[in-house]
This record gives sequence, structure tokens and C-alpha cells, in this order.
Amino acid sequence: MTSLLPSWRRHAIAAAVAAAMGLTALLGTSPAPAHADTGTPPSFTNGFGLTLVGAPEVHSSTDFTLTVATAQLSGTHKIRIFLPQGYAADPTKRWPVTYFLHGGGGTVDDAAAAPALHSDSMITVVPDGGLKGWYTDWAMQNTVMGAANWETFHTTQVVPFIDANLRTIADRAHRAVVGLSMGGFGALHYAEDRPDLFGHTAALSGGIDFGMAEIRAAVLATELNLTGAWCAVSTSNTGKCTGYGPYVDSDAIFGSPYPVFNADHIWNQVNPADPANLAKLGSTDITLYTGSQLPIDHFTEIASNTVKARLDQLGIPSRYVDYGNGSSLSPTCDGGHDYGCWAPALADYIPRLATAFAAAG
Repeated sequence: MTSLLPSWRRHAIAAAVAAAMGLTALLGTSPAPAHADTGTPPSFTNGFGLTLVGAPEVHSSTDFTLTVATAQLSGTHKIRIFLPQGYAADPTKRWPVTYFLHGGGGTVDDAAAAPALHSDSMITVVPDGGLKGWYTDWAMQNTVMGAANWETFHTTQVVPFIDANLRTIADRAHRAVVGLSMGGFGALHYAEDRPDLFGHTAALSGGIDFGMAEIRAAVLATELNLTGAWCAVSTSNTGKCTGYGPYVDSDAIFGSPYPVFNADHIWNQVNPADPANLAKLGSTDITLYTGSQLPIDHFTEIASNTVKARLDQLGIPSRYVDYGNGSSLSPTCDGGHDYGCWAPALADYIPRLATAFAAAG
């Protein structure tokens, strides 16, 4: 049974979230993926708690989607994979891997909106992060969503599953985690929580400071499925607002968001901006991107500024690109929270990441 709030509390939270400067989500949507040539992807076998369901969905010879089931999550979940064009040509060559984490309300197909992610220098893996998974093992496992251990799924199942089935270079120096919006939180959180796995991380327009009430409000908005303000400001190419799935309790993901009697201890524990967590990134290659425009990237800019300042205080090198209104980044970017900015930001980042992978040997 889902743990439900009294109606008065539910309405109060909804009003508070909606009032938080229109910040009702940190997400990304994308145009439908283009389908090119078809081909035969490499064969995969079950393992690490993942069971393949049905045949792969083949978009091209180097672009396909697997469907898997796991006890860590209810239902079935997709994993989209981009292979380098030269993957099949040299059966002895191994490749670095980038994990791309999509935003709230998004799917694995969002990656098609950023062509740079389909790189000839690396394998890119796009695992399902849920409409509101927030890249964590939920505090409540008895909601309508059922089992929701997203971090366990990604870090202890998907990563070794990919290494077992593809020719990867399976070390942290050749493995990156990159995400935007909700996935920006996931990327920085995973890099902090599993520095043994990821040697490179990038957060684009990320919800990366849980010390901000506005960022917590974004999480609450996804839990309560409040989509109105995002639909009003969305500049995505779909013109649609898919929502964040069924209503769940406001405590479902990270527990109580209220800083009273340490009730919000999980939020504090996983906060990517906490200096104790940032200190774990001492040997990690870190990049942050953000715009500055209301209603959303105004807050991701504040969060990114905080993270950058704390990294500097800790003496941890990082690269920070605040592209403001977008004019310095691309004609498609207005500094807002969409792929008009994220696609060119990734086009800037991926070649730099490829260089770092190559330098690692």
C-alpha cells in the first residue's frame, strides 16, 4: 500500500512546491529518435541480477535497446547502447564507457537529442532512470511504484553486466558518468558514492545541492506529479509533458524533506554539494555546465556555483562552464533547461572526455 498524506498536508505541499519560483521539475525531454540502418547487435547473456526480456530493439548497427527485468525494480526497464562505428571491425579492441543519465520525466531515448553521445571514441550506455527515480534506492519501497532501488540497479548490476557483455576497458580511468537535470544529481552522486567505478563525471543543469529549498521542491514536484509549470515553459521539441508517473508520498524517495529533528538526514547524507561528499572526488575529473535563465536554470546555476566554490576550497580541480543566456554556447541555446543547450554542451564535453580517456592509456 502507498503511504498517503492527509489531504490537507498534500495540498499544502503542492502549493508550496508550485510557489517555488515555478520550479516544478528538473528534467529533460527529447525528440523521437531517428531510425537509420538496421543491423545485428552483439549478443548479450543474463547476469548480475538482470534478465533479458524479448529481443533487442535495433535502431541501427551501432544503436540498440535492451529490455531487462531485475528484482531491484518493479516492471521491465530499457538500456539503450551506442557503439562506436569501429566496434565490430576490430574484435580485439576494448573501449572506454560513458554512462548517460537522463532527466526527470525522460526516457533512454532522450540521448538521441544529443548526437555527440553517439561517439566513435567510446561506448555510451543509457540506462532507464525512471520518470522520477532520482538515481537512489528509495526510502520507501511500498509505494505504488513498488521496488525502487535505482542506484543498486545501475552501479551493481548494469555496470558489471555491460563489462561482461561488451569489450570495455573496465576500470575507473576509462569509465564516466554524465547526466543532466535529475541525471546531473545522479552523475555527481554516483561519482561520489562509487569513486571506485567512475573516474570522470559531468553534471549539466544538475539538481546538485540539496541544501537549496528550490532543489528539494523539484524532487517533491516529481513525487507529487506536479507538471504544470514545466509544461508551460518547456521548449523541448516534443511539445509534450509526459509527467512523472503516479503520485507517491512526499517522503518516498529521500524521506522527509523537512529540516526538523534531523528528519531530513537522508537528503543531507546524499547531498552532492556536501563538502564531505565532494571530498571523495579528489581523483575524479569533474565538469559542470549550466545556463542561468528562469525558471529552472537560475537555480541550477546557484547550485553549480556552490559546488564549484566548495571544490575550490577543497583544492579539487574542476571545469565549470556557466553559459548564461546561451549566446556563448550555441545559437540553439537560450540559457534554458532543454536540449537546445544540453546538446551543444555535450558536443563540447564529449571530445574532451575522449581525450582524457586516451590519455589514460
